[in-house]
Formats: sequence, C-alpha cells, structure tokens
Amino acid sequence: MSAKNTTKVLIDGKIITLSGYESEEYLQRVASYLNSKISELSELPGYSRQSPETRHTLLSLNIADDYFKAKNQAESLEEDIEAKDKESYDIKNDLIVAQIQLDKAKLAMEKLQKEKDELNLKIDELNGELEELLK
Repeated sequence: MSAKNTTKVLIDGKIITLSGYESEEYLQRVASYLNSKISELSELPGYSRQSPETRHTLLSLNIADDYFKAKNQAESLEEDIEAKDKESYDIKNDLIVAQIQLDKAKLAMEKLQKEKDELNLKIDELNGELEELLK
C-alpha cells in the first residue's frame, strides 16, 4: 500500500491540511478545482448573500453536476471504444477471411500456371513432331 501523503492547501482563503494516499500534486489539483468552483459560483448574483449552508449546498450540487457529466462522458467514450473494438475485430476477421481466400486463389493460380506450362510444353512437342512430319 502507498504511503499516506499530507499537504497544506488553500481553499476559499483558508489553509487546510489534506491527507490521503494520492500524491501531493493530486491533492493540490483537488483544492484548485474547489477554488475554481467557489470562484465560479461567487460571480453569480446573490450567491454571496446566501447562508453558508446554502452556498455549500450549491457548491456540492455543482460538483455533483460536474461528476455526473464526466461520468456520462466517460460511459459514452467507453461505449465508443467498445463499438470501435467490435468494428476493429470485424475488420480483422474480414481481413483474415480475405487473406485465406487470397491464399487459395494463389494456389489455384499456381496450379493453373503449372498446367499451362505443361500444356505449352506439350504444344511445343506436338509442333516439333508436326514439323518433322511435314519435312
């Protein structure tokens, strides 16, 4: 298990000590995200006149909204990946089938080429015999 990290962060003008198994950089990013959301909400008219409890609820709702939007996007991307994986599998399967057909066609062509060569030899032999007979 990873070592527990502790770091001081600044959230909404207050220094808070956070600890967790994530890196200090990650904990700072979380604090930065919270500060960004607080700043975003603070720009809304009337937000600062709300009670601290209401402001915390609005902050929580905004974070939950971001979470669900990110989760939906991740699920959508996962579905896209699964569809692309299936499409890739189908294309690979089609390629294998085409390669097998190509290999069979090459073998058939080689066989026909061999038969053609044998027939050309036979024609040459018969032409030679015909020339002998015509002399």
